Amino acid sequence: MDPRDTAPHPAAADQAMPGSTRARRDPTEAPPDPGVPLHVTVEALAWVTRFLGGDGGGQVVFKEAVPPGATVREVLHQVSGRFPELDAALWDRVSGELGEHIEVLVNDAILGVAHSLDSALRDGDRITLLGQYMGG
Repeated sequence: MDPRDTAPHPAAADQAMPGSTRARRDPTEAPPDPGVPLHVTVEALAWVTRFLGGDGGGQVVFKEAVPPGATVREVLHQVSGRFPELDAALWDRVSGELGEHIEVLVNDAILGVAHSLDSALRDGDRITLLGQYMGG
């Protein structure tokens, strides 16, 4: 087998890997201007909406202005800092990490797939808070 058939594509070197703390970046894209905030969409679905002023169904969507380089964790703390009920539901009080009842997705991928809590976000990224359903 020709080693060129298995060598990673040069563009793959900048792609986020599972558990990576780097966000994907297009190498042709200029770095963000540190003086211009990024805008991230935060979306809550189903019963999680009640923690953001919703009725516990449907969805609540809003834009968050964040500084360049802001991480998923920082944005979640920014949002949950304004909504005490969300703060109590989202974060484990003992560990300080995410609790177990709300899934966090970044651009439709569950945390741990392409992003972690410490992944930097890009302008236009979307964080979705999705309540888990349990039962039997």
